[in-house]
Amino acid sequence: MTGRLIVVSNRVSAPKDPAAGSAGGLAMALSAALRKYEGLWFGWSGETTDHWKPEAKIENRGGVTVALVDLEAQDVDEYYNGYANKTLWPLFHHRVDLTAYERSYGEGYERTNARFAEVLAPLIRPDDLIWVHDYHMLPLARDLRRLGIRNRIGFFLHTPWPARQLLVTLPHHRRLVESMFDYDLIGFHTREWLDLFRDYVASEPSVNGRLLPNDALEAFGRTVQTGVFPIGIDVEGFEQARNSQLGARTYDRMMASTAFRNLIVGVDRLDYSKGLEQRLLGYEQFLETHPSMRSEVLLLQVTPISRDEVDAYQDIRGRLDALAGRINGEYAEMDWQPIRYLNRTYRRDQLAGIYRAARVALVTPLRDGMNLVAKEFVAAQNPEDPGVLILSRFAGAAEQMGEALLVNPFSREELSDAIHRALTLPLAERRRKWEALMQVVRDTDVSTWRDDFVATLRSVARPSDDDGAERAAA
Repeated sequence: MTGRLIVVSNRVSAPKDPAAGSAGGLAMALSAALRKYEGLWFGWSGETTDHWKPEAKIENRGGVTVALVDLEAQDVDEYYNGYANKTLWPLFHHRVDLTAYERSYGEGYERTNARFAEVLAPLIRPDDLIWVHDYHMLPLARDLRRLGIRNRIGFFLHTPWPARQLLVTLPHHRRLVESMFDYDLIGFHTREWLDLFRDYVASEPSVNGRLLPNDALEAFGRTVQTGVFPIGIDVEGFEQARNSQLGARTYDRMMASTAFRNLIVGVDRLDYSKGLEQRLLGYEQFLETHPSMRSEVLLLQVTPISRDEVDAYQDIRGRLDALAGRINGEYAEMDWQPIRYLNRTYRRDQLAGIYRAARVALVTPLRDGMNLVAKEFVAAQNPEDPGVLILSRFAGAAEQMGEALLVNPFSREELSDAIHRALTLPLAERRRKWEALMQVVRDTDVSTWRDDFVATLRSVARPSDDDGAERAAA
Protein backbone atom coordinates (compact mmCIF):
# COMPACT_ATOMS: atom_id res chain seq x y z
CA MET A 1 0.00 0.00 0.00
CA THR A 2 1.51 3.34 -1.02
CA GLY A 3 1.11 6.66 0.71
CA ARG A 4 0.44 7.52 4.31
CA LEU A 5 -2.87 8.32 5.99
CA ILE A 6 -2.98 11.84 7.45
CA VAL A 7 -5.77 12.31 9.99
CA VAL A 8 -6.76 15.93 10.72
CA SER A 9 -8.96 16.96 13.63
CA ASN A 10 -9.38 19.94 15.92
CA ARG A 11 -7.78 18.10 18.83
CA VAL A 12 -5.34 15.22 18.58
CA SER A 13 -6.55 12.44 20.86
CA ALA A 14 -3.98 9.75 20.10
CA PRO A 15 -3.39 8.03 23.47
CA LYS A 16 0.11 8.30 24.89
CA ASP A 17 -0.35 4.82 26.38
CA PRO A 18 -2.65 2.57 24.27
CA ALA A 19 -2.80 0.06 27.12
CA ALA A 20 -4.16 2.58 29.61
CA GLY A 21 -7.77 1.79 28.76
CA SER A 22 -9.01 5.35 29.18
CA ALA A 23 -8.94 6.47 25.54
CA GLY A 24 -12.15 6.49 23.55
CA GLY A 25 -12.91 4.00 20.81
CA LEU A 26 -12.54 6.61 18.05
CA ALA A 27 -9.07 7.63 19.26
CA MET A 28 -8.01 3.98 19.48
CA ALA A 29 -9.35 3.19 16.00
CA LEU A 30 -7.68 6.15 14.32
CA SER A 31 -4.45 5.45 16.16
CA ALA A 32 -4.57 1.87 14.93
CA ALA A 33 -5.21 3.09 11.38
CA LEU A 34 -2.22 5.40 11.54
CA ARG A 35 0.02 2.60 12.76
CA LYS A 36 -1.39 0.28 10.08
CA TYR A 37 -1.02 2.69 7.16
CA GLU A 38 1.99 4.65 8.50
CA GLY A 39 0.54 8.02 9.14
CA LEU A 40 0.34 11.34 10.89
CA TRP A 41 -2.29 12.91 13.16
CA PHE A 42 -2.48 16.69 12.80
CA GLY A 43 -4.38 19.23 14.88
CA TRP A 44 -4.45 21.87 17.59
CA SER A 45 -2.28 21.17 20.64
CA GLY A 46 -4.78 22.73 23.03
CA GLU A 47 -2.13 25.32 23.93
CA THR A 48 -2.05 29.03 23.15
CA THR A 49 0.85 31.17 22.00
CA ASP A 50 1.45 34.93 22.09
CA HIS A 51 2.68 34.99 18.49
CA TRP A 52 1.50 32.74 15.64
CA LYS A 53 4.22 30.52 14.21
CA PRO A 54 3.42 28.45 11.10
CA GLU A 55 5.11 25.32 12.38
CA ALA A 56 4.11 22.05 14.01
CA LYS A 57 5.58 20.22 16.98
CA ILE A 58 6.18 16.58 16.01
CA GLU A 59 5.78 13.94 18.73
CA ASN A 60 5.35 10.19 19.05
CA ARG A 61 2.36 9.04 21.06
CA GLY A 62 1.99 5.31 21.52
CA GLY A 63 3.54 4.58 18.14
CA VAL A 64 1.58 7.32 16.35
CA THR A 65 3.29 10.39 14.92
CA VAL A 66 1.39 13.54 15.82
CA ALA A 67 1.87 17.11 14.58
CA LEU A 68 0.59 19.76 16.98
CA VAL A 69 -0.08 23.45 16.36
CA ASP A 70 -0.40 26.17 19.00
CA LEU A 71 -3.05 28.85 18.39
CA GLU A 72 -3.25 32.47 19.44
CA ALA A 73 -5.82 33.32 22.10
CA GLN A 74 -7.88 35.24 19.52
CA ASP A 75 -8.00 32.14 17.31
CA VAL A 76 -9.25 30.02 20.20
CA ASP A 77 -11.88 32.59 21.12
CA GLU A 78 -13.21 33.16 17.60
CA TYR A 79 -12.59 29.84 15.84
CA TYR A 80 -13.16 27.33 18.65
CA ASN A 81 -15.24 28.93 21.39
CA GLY A 82 -16.98 31.15 18.85
CA TYR A 83 -17.78 29.74 15.42
CA ALA A 84 -17.33 26.05 16.22
CA ASN A 85 -19.09 25.92 19.61
CA LYS A 86 -21.44 28.91 19.57
CA THR A 87 -22.42 28.90 15.89
CA LEU A 88 -22.01 25.56 14.12
CA TRP A 89 -22.60 23.19 17.05
CA PRO A 90 -26.02 24.57 18.07
CA LEU A 91 -27.06 25.14 14.45
CA PHE A 92 -26.16 21.59 13.42
CA HIS A 93 -28.19 20.30 16.37
CA HIS A 94 -31.25 22.36 15.35
CA ARG A 95 -30.85 24.89 18.18
CA VAL A 96 -31.04 28.14 16.23
CA ASP A 97 -32.26 29.79 19.44
CA LEU A 98 -28.76 29.27 20.87
CA THR A 99 -26.81 30.00 17.68
CA ALA A 100 -24.57 33.09 17.75
CA TYR A 101 -24.13 34.82 14.39
CA GLU A 102 -21.10 37.02 15.03
CA ARG A 103 -19.06 38.25 12.06
CA SER A 104 -15.82 38.02 14.05
CA TYR A 105 -16.48 34.34 14.73
CA GLY A 106 -16.76 33.57 11.03
CA GLU A 107 -13.64 35.58 10.24
CA GLY A 108 -11.70 33.75 12.96
CA TYR A 109 -12.92 30.39 11.66
CA GLU A 110 -11.72 31.18 8.13
CA ARG A 111 -8.41 32.57 9.38
CA THR A 112 -7.65 29.62 11.64
CA ASN A 113 -8.48 27.02 9.00
CA ALA A 114 -6.16 28.84 6.60
CA ARG A 115 -3.46 28.73 9.27
CA PHE A 116 -3.98 25.00 9.78
CA ALA A 117 -3.59 24.50 6.02
CA GLU A 118 -0.43 26.62 5.98
CA VAL A 119 1.22 24.38 8.57
CA LEU A 120 -0.11 21.09 7.22
CA ALA A 121 0.67 21.57 3.51
CA PRO A 122 4.48 21.22 3.80
CA LEU A 123 4.03 17.93 5.71
CA ILE A 124 2.00 16.31 2.91
CA ARG A 125 3.68 13.92 0.48
CA PRO A 126 2.33 13.40 -3.07
CA ASP A 127 0.80 9.96 -2.33
CA ASP A 128 -0.67 10.75 1.09
CA LEU A 129 -4.37 10.30 1.78
CA ILE A 130 -5.90 13.06 3.94
CA TRP A 131 -8.88 12.44 6.22
CA VAL A 132 -10.38 15.55 7.86
CA HIS A 133 -12.78 15.23 10.79
CA ASP A 134 -15.75 17.28 11.91
CA TYR A 135 -17.32 20.71 11.76
CA HIS A 136 -14.29 22.57 13.06
CA MET A 137 -12.55 22.15 9.70
CA LEU A 138 -15.21 22.25 7.02
CA PRO A 139 -13.23 24.61 4.70
CA LEU A 140 -9.80 22.97 5.20
CA ALA A 141 -9.75 21.20 1.82
CA ARG A 142 -10.39 24.50 0.04
CA ASP A 143 -7.46 26.09 1.86
CA LEU A 144 -5.20 23.15 1.06
CA ARG A 145 -6.19 23.28 -2.62
CA ARG A 146 -5.31 26.97 -2.68
CA LEU A 147 -1.82 25.97 -1.54
CA GLY A 148 -1.50 23.50 -4.40
CA ILE A 149 -2.38 20.23 -2.64
CA ARG A 150 -3.79 17.73 -5.18
CA ASN A 151 -4.07 14.67 -2.93
CA ARG A 152 -7.32 12.87 -2.28
CA ILE A 153 -8.97 14.55 0.70
CA GLY A 154 -11.94 13.08 2.56
CA PHE A 155 -14.16 14.66 5.21
CA PHE A 156 -16.29 12.99 7.86
CA LEU A 157 -18.96 14.85 9.84
CA HIS A 158 -19.51 13.46 13.35
CA THR A 159 -22.57 15.65 14.05
CA PRO A 160 -25.97 15.80 12.34
CA TRP A 161 -26.36 17.97 9.25
CA PRO A 162 -29.10 20.60 9.72
CA ALA A 163 -32.26 20.96 7.68
CA ARG A 164 -31.96 23.44 4.80
CA GLN A 165 -34.48 25.82 6.37
CA LEU A 166 -32.17 26.13 9.38
CA LEU A 167 -28.85 26.18 7.54
CA VAL A 168 -29.88 29.22 5.51
CA THR A 169 -30.02 31.25 8.75
CA LEU A 170 -26.21 31.05 8.74
CA PRO A 171 -24.56 34.06 7.09
CA HIS A 172 -22.46 32.91 4.13
CA HIS A 173 -23.96 29.40 4.24
CA ARG A 174 -23.42 29.04 0.51
CA ARG A 175 -19.71 29.82 0.83
CA LEU A 176 -19.32 27.26 3.61
CA VAL A 177 -20.96 24.49 1.57
CA GLU A 178 -19.04 25.52 -1.55
CA SER A 179 -15.78 25.02 0.34
CA MET A 180 -16.82 21.42 1.04
CA PHE A 181 -16.85 20.67 -2.67
CA ASP A 182 -13.05 20.74 -2.59
CA TYR A 183 -13.19 17.39 -0.80
CA ASP A 184 -13.26 14.21 -2.85
CA LEU A 185 -15.45 12.31 -0.39
CA ILE A 186 -17.86 13.55 2.30
CA GLY A 187 -19.15 11.02 4.82
CA PHE A 188 -22.10 11.08 7.23
CA HIS A 189 -23.27 8.71 9.97
CA THR A 190 -26.76 8.17 8.62
CA ARG A 191 -28.87 8.37 5.51
CA GLU A 192 -30.92 11.14 7.13
CA TRP A 193 -27.93 13.45 7.57
CA LEU A 194 -26.76 12.74 4.01
CA ASP A 195 -30.22 13.39 2.58
CA LEU A 196 -30.40 16.74 4.37
CA PHE A 197 -27.07 17.73 2.81
CA ARG A 198 -28.26 16.60 -0.62
CA ASP A 199 -31.51 18.52 -0.17
CA TYR A 200 -29.61 21.75 0.48
CA VAL A 201 -27.39 21.27 -2.58
CA ALA A 202 -30.29 20.40 -4.88
CA SER A 203 -32.93 22.79 -3.50
CA GLU A 204 -31.14 25.95 -2.41
CA PRO A 205 -31.65 28.48 -5.26
CA SER A 206 -28.22 30.07 -4.80
CA VAL A 207 -26.57 26.67 -5.29
CA ASN A 208 -28.71 24.99 -7.98
CA GLY A 209 -26.80 21.71 -7.65
CA ARG A 210 -27.53 18.34 -9.25
CA LEU A 211 -28.01 14.91 -7.70
CA LEU A 212 -25.94 12.35 -9.58
CA PRO A 213 -26.06 8.53 -9.44
CA ASN A 214 -24.47 6.69 -6.50
CA ASP A 215 -24.82 9.68 -4.16
CA ALA A 216 -22.45 11.94 -6.09
CA LEU A 217 -23.27 15.66 -6.18
CA GLU A 218 -22.48 18.37 -8.68
CA ALA A 219 -22.39 22.07 -7.78
CA PHE A 220 -20.10 25.08 -8.01
CA GLY A 221 -18.56 23.55 -11.14
CA ARG A 222 -17.29 20.52 -9.23
CA THR A 223 -18.37 17.01 -8.35
CA VAL A 224 -18.03 15.38 -4.94
CA GLN A 225 -18.76 11.83 -3.81
CA THR A 226 -20.83 11.41 -0.65
CA GLY A 227 -21.69 8.37 1.42
CA VAL A 228 -23.07 6.90 4.64
CA PHE A 229 -20.46 5.46 7.01
CA PRO A 230 -22.04 4.65 10.41
CA ILE A 231 -19.42 4.75 13.13
CA GLY A 232 -19.20 2.03 15.73
CA ILE A 233 -17.18 1.10 18.80
CA ASP A 234 -14.05 -0.97 19.22
CA VAL A 235 -16.00 -4.08 20.23
CA GLU A 236 -13.00 -6.23 21.09
CA GLY A 237 -11.30 -3.44 23.01
CA PHE A 238 -14.46 -2.62 24.91
CA GLU A 239 -15.02 -6.25 25.85
CA GLN A 240 -11.45 -6.39 27.15
CA ALA A 241 -12.12 -3.24 29.21
CA ARG A 242 -15.34 -4.77 30.54
CA ASN A 243 -13.50 -7.94 31.61
CA SER A 244 -10.47 -6.11 33.02
CA GLN A 245 -9.71 -6.06 36.73
CA LEU A 246 -10.95 -2.47 37.08
CA GLY A 247 -14.03 -3.19 34.97
CA ALA A 248 -14.95 -6.17 37.14
CA ARG A 249 -14.24 -4.26 40.35
CA THR A 250 -16.42 -1.35 39.20
CA TYR A 251 -19.24 -3.78 38.40
CA ASP A 252 -18.99 -5.31 41.87
CA ARG A 253 -19.01 -1.87 43.51
CA MET A 254 -22.08 -0.80 41.57
CA MET A 255 -23.98 -3.97 42.40
CA ALA A 256 -23.14 -3.57 46.09
CA SER A 257 -23.98 0.14 46.21
CA THR A 258 -27.37 -0.22 44.53
CA ALA A 259 -28.50 -2.59 47.32
CA PHE A 260 -30.45 -4.86 44.96
CA ARG A 261 -32.22 -1.97 43.28
CA ASN A 262 -32.57 -1.69 39.51
CA LEU A 263 -29.86 0.64 38.23
CA ILE A 264 -30.79 3.05 35.45
CA VAL A 265 -27.78 4.73 33.89
CA GLY A 266 -27.16 7.77 31.70
CA VAL A 267 -23.69 8.84 30.54
CA ASP A 268 -23.45 12.09 28.60
CA ARG A 269 -21.12 15.02 28.23
CA LEU A 270 -22.77 18.16 29.61
CA ASP A 271 -24.52 19.58 26.55
CA TYR A 272 -27.95 20.95 25.74
CA SER A 273 -28.21 18.53 22.79
CA LYS A 274 -28.21 15.52 25.13
CA GLY A 275 -31.74 16.07 26.46
CA LEU A 276 -30.63 15.85 30.09
CA GLU A 277 -33.34 18.13 31.50
CA GLN A 278 -36.02 16.27 29.57
CA ARG A 279 -34.57 12.96 30.81
CA LEU A 280 -34.74 13.97 34.46
CA LEU A 281 -38.29 15.23 33.99
CA GLY A 282 -39.26 11.93 32.35
CA TYR A 283 -37.71 10.03 35.27
CA GLU A 284 -39.60 12.27 37.69
CA GLN A 285 -42.80 11.44 35.80
CA PHE A 286 -42.02 7.74 36.26
CA LEU A 287 -41.55 8.21 40.01
CA GLU A 288 -44.85 10.07 40.23
CA THR A 289 -46.77 7.59 38.06
CA HIS A 290 -45.39 4.41 39.67
CA PRO A 291 -45.01 5.11 43.40
CA SER A 292 -44.72 1.39 44.23
CA MET A 293 -41.52 1.17 42.16
CA ARG A 294 -39.78 4.21 43.61
CA SER A 295 -37.52 2.46 46.10
CA GLU A 296 -36.74 -0.26 43.55
CA VAL A 297 -34.85 2.04 41.14
CA LEU A 298 -31.85 4.33 41.14
CA LEU A 299 -30.78 6.69 38.36
CA LEU A 300 -27.02 7.21 38.02
CA GLN A 301 -26.41 10.17 35.70
CA VAL A 302 -22.73 10.65 34.81
CA THR A 303 -22.22 14.06 33.19
CA PRO A 304 -18.65 15.32 32.73
CA ILE A 305 -18.41 19.10 32.42
CA SER A 306 -17.46 20.46 29.00
CA ARG A 307 -17.08 23.88 27.32
CA ASP A 308 -17.69 25.57 30.66
CA GLU A 309 -16.47 28.88 29.20
CA VAL A 310 -19.57 29.01 26.94
CA ASP A 311 -22.55 30.74 28.56
CA ALA A 312 -25.11 28.20 27.34
CA TYR A 313 -23.21 25.40 29.08
CA GLN A 314 -22.99 27.33 32.35
CA ASP A 315 -26.75 27.87 32.18
CA ILE A 316 -27.61 24.20 31.63
CA ARG A 317 -25.25 23.13 34.40
CA GLY A 318 -27.08 25.36 36.86
CA ARG A 319 -30.49 24.11 35.72
CA LEU A 320 -29.47 20.45 35.99
CA ASP A 321 -28.00 20.93 39.45
CA ALA A 322 -31.27 22.53 40.57
CA LEU A 323 -33.49 19.92 38.89
CA ALA A 324 -31.60 16.92 40.30
CA GLY A 325 -31.67 18.54 43.76
CA ARG A 326 -35.39 19.23 43.55
CA ILE A 327 -36.26 15.66 42.52
CA ASN A 328 -34.09 14.19 45.26
CA GLY A 329 -35.58 16.57 47.80
CA GLU A 330 -39.14 15.65 46.85
CA TYR A 331 -38.85 11.87 46.51
CA ALA A 332 -35.88 10.73 48.63
CA GLU A 333 -36.35 8.64 51.75
CA MET A 334 -34.00 8.18 54.70
CA ASP A 335 -32.36 5.13 53.09
CA TRP A 336 -32.74 5.99 49.39
CA GLN A 337 -32.46 8.87 46.97
CA PRO A 338 -33.65 8.54 43.37
CA ILE A 339 -30.76 10.27 41.55
CA ARG A 340 -26.99 10.17 41.81
CA TYR A 341 -25.77 13.04 39.65
CA LEU A 342 -22.00 13.06 39.03
CA ASN A 343 -19.98 15.71 37.16
CA ARG A 344 -16.82 13.74 36.56
CA THR A 345 -15.07 11.63 33.92
CA TYR A 346 -14.61 7.87 34.19
CA ARG A 347 -12.25 5.55 32.36
CA ARG A 348 -13.59 3.28 29.66
CA ASP A 349 -13.15 0.18 31.81
CA GLN A 350 -15.02 1.81 34.68
CA LEU A 351 -17.87 2.78 32.38
CA ALA A 352 -18.02 -0.79 31.09
CA GLY A 353 -18.49 -2.01 34.65
CA ILE A 354 -21.21 0.59 35.28
CA TYR A 355 -23.06 -0.36 32.08
CA ARG A 356 -22.92 -4.07 32.93
CA ALA A 357 -24.50 -3.42 36.33
CA ALA A 358 -27.38 -1.40 34.82
CA ARG A 359 -30.79 -2.83 34.09
CA VAL A 360 -31.69 0.16 31.86
CA ALA A 361 -29.71 2.74 29.87
CA LEU A 362 -31.23 6.12 29.02
CA VAL A 363 -29.68 7.40 25.80
CA THR A 364 -32.09 10.20 24.97
CA PRO A 365 -30.43 13.08 23.11
CA LEU A 366 -32.60 15.68 21.41
CA ARG A 367 -30.28 15.42 18.38
CA ASP A 368 -27.10 13.39 17.99
CA GLY A 369 -24.85 12.41 15.10
CA MET A 370 -24.62 8.78 16.25
CA ASN A 371 -24.13 8.29 20.03
CA LEU A 372 -21.71 5.51 20.91
CA VAL A 373 -22.92 5.17 24.51
CA ALA A 374 -25.84 3.19 23.10
CA LYS A 375 -23.46 0.70 21.48
CA GLU A 376 -21.14 0.54 24.49
CA PHE A 377 -24.07 -0.28 26.78
CA VAL A 378 -25.13 -3.17 24.55
CA ALA A 379 -21.56 -4.50 24.34
CA ALA A 380 -21.22 -4.45 28.13
CA GLN A 381 -24.27 -6.59 28.87
CA ASN A 382 -24.43 -10.11 30.30
CA PRO A 383 -25.97 -12.22 27.49
CA GLU A 384 -27.80 -14.36 30.03
CA ASP A 385 -29.47 -11.40 31.75
CA PRO A 386 -29.08 -8.30 29.57
CA GLY A 387 -30.31 -4.81 30.33
CA VAL A 388 -32.60 -2.75 28.10
CA LEU A 389 -31.60 0.22 25.94
CA ILE A 390 -33.97 3.21 25.79
CA LEU A 391 -32.88 5.26 22.78
CA SER A 392 -33.98 8.58 21.35
CA ARG A 393 -35.38 8.32 17.86
CA PHE A 394 -33.41 11.51 17.10
CA ALA A 395 -30.02 9.90 17.69
CA GLY A 396 -28.20 8.65 14.61
CA ALA A 397 -27.92 5.24 16.30
CA ALA A 398 -31.71 4.81 16.05
CA GLU A 399 -31.35 4.23 12.30
CA GLN A 400 -29.49 1.00 13.07
CA MET A 401 -30.75 0.01 16.51
CA GLY A 402 -34.46 -0.47 15.97
CA GLU A 403 -34.69 -3.18 18.64
CA ALA A 404 -34.06 -0.62 21.35
CA LEU A 405 -37.06 1.01 22.98
CA LEU A 406 -37.24 4.10 20.75
CA VAL A 407 -38.69 7.20 22.37
CA ASN A 408 -39.46 10.85 21.74
CA PRO A 409 -37.24 12.53 24.37
CA PHE A 410 -39.39 15.67 24.34
CA SER A 411 -42.29 13.72 25.91
CA ARG A 412 -41.93 13.08 29.62
CA GLU A 413 -44.87 10.65 29.52
CA GLU A 414 -43.24 8.61 26.74
CA LEU A 415 -39.97 8.47 28.67
CA SER A 416 -41.83 7.40 31.81
CA ASP A 417 -43.68 4.66 29.94
CA ALA A 418 -40.45 3.42 28.36
CA ILE A 419 -38.72 3.19 31.76
CA HIS A 420 -41.63 1.16 33.14
CA ARG A 421 -41.66 -1.13 30.13
CA ALA A 422 -37.88 -1.65 30.29
CA LEU A 423 -38.05 -2.61 33.96
CA THR A 424 -40.88 -5.09 33.41
CA LEU A 425 -39.76 -6.62 30.09
CA PRO A 426 -39.61 -10.44 30.31
CA LEU A 427 -36.18 -12.06 30.22
CA ALA A 428 -36.82 -13.82 26.90
CA GLU A 429 -37.70 -10.51 25.24
CA ARG A 430 -34.67 -8.81 26.76
CA ARG A 431 -32.44 -11.53 25.37
CA ARG A 432 -34.01 -11.34 21.92
CA LYS A 433 -33.57 -7.60 21.75
CA TRP A 434 -30.01 -7.75 23.03
CA GLU A 435 -28.97 -10.41 20.51
CA ALA A 436 -30.29 -8.32 17.62
CA LEU A 437 -28.65 -5.15 18.93
CA MET A 438 -25.34 -6.90 19.60
CA GLN A 439 -25.28 -8.15 16.01
CA VAL A 440 -25.59 -4.54 14.85
CA VAL A 441 -22.77 -3.49 17.18
CA ARG A 442 -20.48 -6.20 15.78
CA ASP A 443 -21.43 -5.52 12.16
CA THR A 444 -20.67 -1.79 12.54
CA ASP A 445 -17.44 -2.08 14.49
CA VAL A 446 -15.28 1.06 14.39
CA SER A 447 -12.63 -0.73 12.32
CA THR A 448 -15.26 -1.43 9.66
CA TRP A 449 -16.18 2.27 9.61
CA ARG A 450 -12.54 3.27 9.37
CA ASP A 451 -11.59 0.80 6.65
CA ASP A 452 -14.73 1.42 4.56
CA PHE A 453 -14.11 5.17 4.52
CA VAL A 454 -10.42 4.86 3.69
CA ALA A 455 -11.10 2.31 0.94
CA THR A 456 -13.82 4.49 -0.59
CA LEU A 457 -11.57 7.56 -0.50
CA ARG A 458 -8.79 5.63 -2.20
CA SER A 459 -11.20 4.59 -4.96
CA VAL A 460 -12.37 8.15 -5.72
CA ALA A 461 -10.77 9.53 -8.86
CA ARG A 462 -7.93 11.93 -8.13
CA PRO A 463 -8.64 15.50 -9.29
CA SER A 464 -6.99 16.22 -12.63
CA ASP A 465 -4.11 18.65 -12.79
CA ASP A 466 -6.28 21.09 -14.74
CA ASP A 467 -9.04 20.88 -12.11
CA GLY A 468 -6.50 21.31 -9.32
CA ALA A 469 -4.99 24.39 -10.96
CA GLU A 470 -8.49 25.82 -11.37
CA ARG A 471 -9.25 25.26 -7.68
CA ALA A 472 -5.95 26.77 -6.57
CA ALA A 473 -6.68 29.90 -8.57
CA ALA A 474 -10.21 30.25 -7.18
